[in-house]
Amino acid sequence: MNDMSRRFMKVGVTLPRILVPAESIDRRSWAVVACDQFSSEREYWEKVARTVGDKPSTLNLIFPECYLEDNDKNERIAAIRASMKNYLEKGYFTELPEGFMLVERHTPYEKKPRVGLMIAVDLEQYRYGKDSKSLIRPTEGTIVERLPPRMEIRRGAALELPHIMLLVDDPEKSVIEPLYASRQYLPKVYDFDLMENSGHLRGWHVSDPRNLEKILSALEKLADPSAYKAKYRQDEVLLFAVGDGNHSLATAKAIWEETKKNLQEGLAEHPENAQLLENHPARFALVELVNIYDEGLPFHPIHRVLFKVNEAELLGAMEKAGAVVKRTSGHEQAFKLADAPQEGKTQTIAFVSATDSGVLVFEQPKSKLAAGTIQEILDAYLKAHPETGIDYIHGEGSLVTLAQKQGNFGLYLPPVDKKSFFGTVIADGVMPRKTFSMGEAPEKRFYMEARKIQP
Repeated sequence: MNDMSRRFMKVGVTLPRILVPAESIDRRSWAVVACDQFSSEREYWEKVARTVGDKPSTLNLIFPECYLEDNDKNERIAAIRASMKNYLEKGYFTELPEGFMLVERHTPYEKKPRVGLMIAVDLEQYRYGKDSKSLIRPTEGTIVERLPPRMEIRRGAALELPHIMLLVDDPEKSVIEPLYASRQYLPKVYDFDLMENSGHLRGWHVSDPRNLEKILSALEKLADPSAYKAKYRQDEVLLFAVGDGNHSLATAKAIWEETKKNLQEGLAEHPENAQLLENHPARFALVELVNIYDEGLPFHPIHRVLFKVNEAELLGAMEKAGAVVKRTSGHEQAFKLADAPQEGKTQTIAFVSATDSGVLVFEQPKSKLAAGTIQEILDAYLKAHPETGIDYIHGEGSLVTLAQKQGNFGLYLPPVDKKSFFGTVIADGVMPRKTFSMGEAPEKRFYMEARKIQP
């Protein structure tokens, strides 16, 4: 390990060998949206499958979460592993030299592109859990019950394809933006339109030592303990906060802990394991790093839809918990009221169903964030009504489509202030689960890059 690599490791980063599709591969069919999107809309994934057909695609390397409850889970996982092996053997991937990938993503919703940097982070510098004080930190509570099926997918897989996005608190725009300003001098790797009207994706490889040194120096400055303490009055530096993919990163961590334990137990018979403990590919996870101050990075609330619900009974539970129910002439008016600036501690959450719409006004909420206030009520209701299901929805359009079906009920949450994001996580720990989303569903990461996670 050279000096630069050691310095990168101190800030929780390593230089990955990124895999991209070979030149002969159709990019538009290759890249599909993150597997946790459209989780209640199978028709979206069925349409993607028709678009892809028999072309090489990341669709064959991931497990769309809308299928997680199906009975063919084991068969799907086996098919994913077989496809990974097949794609590697057939030369569908090109492995780039050690370095990062500068990513530019245009979407239909934002005027300016979102700019990110594909890096690999050290899972030894990451802890999930409510009281995590690690350099890389979760932003929402990890539901450990959700990890086993995801671990089963990653366990034994040859590759990882990330939809994880980490955030860095960089108001001076020192890490990614200077690189983007000089992107014309970098080798371009891909440039194409995404499927399903999801925008455009460009990528440039970053391996020149001078650029790497600039990135490293900027990260070291942000991670400087004295500067961090002066800003946040905390000793434990939070350099990277998980923006998207909390459970995916937690899954990678859990698999690494399994792998590490096996390596440690076999150390006496296999002294070479000591080296693997330092550089095993599973110790690291490929992610996209984005500056929270990026002008193309929107913060949206994550909405809720309940299925097979007794609407009157649920609204009664809301009123009992302190909500004032106010009807509106339509869901558009309700959404506007929820989006409007609130006075004092008041929280306004809109609702919509097949026959009704309005807002729930909490003047004395129990949580600092609307997501926490409503989730506490929903958790109690769902526990008492096991026949009722819930899904967490990215995007106003998907919410309305689902909520207006008979027997369903949608909750539209107010905006989240991204400028106070790091301060909230540092001061209060993880946020209530499913509090925010970085963009609408079509704006989420599309799988493009991969990395080998087996030696």
